[in-house]
Amino acid sequence: MGGAIDTFISLLIPTLVIIHLVVAPYTKVEESFNIQATHDILAYGLPTKNIYKHLSSHYDHFDFPGAVPRTFLGPVLLAGIGQPLIILVGFQHAQLIVRGLLGISNSAALLVFKRNVERAFGRSAARWYALLQATQFHILFYASRPLPNMFAFSLTTLAFSQLITHPDPRRQGVRYNVAIALLTLATAIFRSELAILMVTVTLYGLIVPHISLTHIIAPFLAFFALSLLISVPIDSYFWQKPVWPELWGFYYNAVLGSSSAWGVSPWHYYFTSALPKILTNPATSTVLIPFALWNPGTAKQARSLVVPSLLFITIYSIQPHKEARFIFYVAPPLTAAAALGADYIFSRRTKSVLFATLSSAIAGSLLVSLIISTSMLGISSLNYPGGEALSALKSLVASSPSLDIQTASVHTDVLSCMTGVTLFGQNSYRPGDPRPAHAAAISFTFDKTEDEATLRNPLFWEKFDFVLAEDTGEPIGPWETIGVVEGFASIEVLKPGEKIRGDGEGSDQVLGRGAIVRRVREWVRARTGGWWVGPRMEPRVHIMRKMREGEARRAVTA
Repeated sequence: MGGAIDTFISLLIPTLVIIHLVVAPYTKVEESFNIQATHDILAYGLPTKNIYKHLSSHYDHFDFPGAVPRTFLGPVLLAGIGQPLIILVGFQHAQLIVRGLLGISNSAALLVFKRNVERAFGRSAARWYALLQATQFHILFYASRPLPNMFAFSLTTLAFSQLITHPDPRRQGVRYNVAIALLTLATAIFRSELAILMVTVTLYGLIVPHISLTHIIAPFLAFFALSLLISVPIDSYFWQKPVWPELWGFYYNAVLGSSSAWGVSPWHYYFTSALPKILTNPATSTVLIPFALWNPGTAKQARSLVVPSLLFITIYSIQPHKEARFIFYVAPPLTAAAALGADYIFSRRTKSVLFATLSSAIAGSLLVSLIISTSMLGISSLNYPGGEALSALKSLVASSPSLDIQTASVHTDVLSCMTGVTLFGQNSYRPGDPRPAHAAAISFTFDKTEDEATLRNPLFWEKFDFVLAEDTGEPIGPWETIGVVEGFASIEVLKPGEKIRGDGEGSDQVLGRGAIVRRVREWVRARTGGWWVGPRMEPRVHIMRKMREGEARRAVTA
């Protein structure tokens, strides 16, 4: 029975990661480099001759290079591992497959971490860890998202799994070497700021002490050299110039401080805002971790998990530009520390009223976390109007027999591209592959021009049949809106009889999840006497069709 429970709890993590992927299958601008690069590798292959000509004419990063070069290692791995599955199920499912592979990889790292928690602290502590981890929204939601942070996440999680106290003290030095090796790979290939985490882990190991400095120099140097041997040749090939991407990233962010252009947060942001949101469970940061650090029975084990993590966040807080995803790496060790506290309290629930009350509160906090996490998933899935608009456009065109074109030319604006339009979404079939008989008769070509001077030229718009645009006034010429995709604006509370802002004219044109929210809201209000607490949606992306000369406005319906 115990084994079945452990299996069920363990499977919660990968299962929930996949559920989060399916509910929110689109990507945002932060993920664009890796998702587009993965597409290009799968679609256009790796040339061995005329390399620059082939890459520059087909690969997206030559047109949209980003602020700094990024490594191609993640996309290469996803494309290489995913290609057999994509051949089997079809290129139209490629984005889900490659994201699913990343999600499974990060889930596997979390399960290795859980196994090490069980070996060090016992089965019940490992169960608490898995339950606490499985009710954290951010890790589950981002586990399958192709961000550099999430490529590094599996390496940092495996590194932390090696830092968990081992029953055999003689193996601790070897495990520290493995941790340093993994952190070196993650730092040199994916995220240079992880050098801070490597330093804090090393400092704690020296102070406790678990290691000597001379003991870890060899694995650091060996795996740093290995990282360069992996990253520099691969990335120089794709960028067609000698490059070590993370050196560029370090110079851009740390030396030039250019990341501040993306926003600046107060020094305490990670502690007062980001970390409580990442941990989700209100009891984790307010009760369980403090108790684990205070309680003599768990303090030593908890310190090894908490101190390097919080020291990393403290030092990293010096950087003005802050985002929650920059500190995702500390979620597993901090959650494990919380699990120590939860296990200690729950195992003594029959010994006093205080422990019984705390145990009930902790069990209840899991339900609260699950509700919070589920709500955040539902709301977050409403933040991808570009991806929804592209899917809706394809459905509208496929179901409109009146269209007499074979190739539809589509312009996608900045907001659409930032909120879900990807090359995978644009291309349902690999270039050059024969189209199946059941495929839609109309094919698509896409344009992502951003230059304002070009967009103000009326001649520019003549070549398009459809436009995905936030501003209906941007396309010049005779255009009609055939659909609107809404996005999440805020949480609204509606009282009986209160009218809904934005409803009315054109509401029948709302497509995608905005239409679902409207139907759910109507159903709920009909059964609550007019009350509604839920997402307020607003128009984000308009699907527009060019009107031909002498043509009256007409609807295109799915």
